[in-house]
Amino acid sequence: MSADEEYSIYDEVEIEDMTYDPALQTYSYPCPCGDKFEISLLDLQDGQDIAVCPSCSLMVRVIFEVDNLPKAPDAGVGVAVSA
Repeated sequence: MSADEEYSIYDEVEIEDMTYDPALQTYSYPCPCGDKFEISLLDLQDGQDIAVCPSCSLMVRVIFEVDNLPKAPDAGVGVAVSA
């Protein structure tokens, strides 16, 4: 079974057509059901390309280049801990 057969893909969406929320580090795109398809920046950086709608069973494939994604802030960099 191929990857496309595992998922029922509703559509393919260019990442440029999605909305990026830097606070949540997620991309979203309107779903026909009225909610939004969502995928996290970390998922995209890990090579995942399927955005899901939390309200229905639809999924879209996100078309993107990993090298063009925003850089995720490094956790703990520049944080000083004093005892």
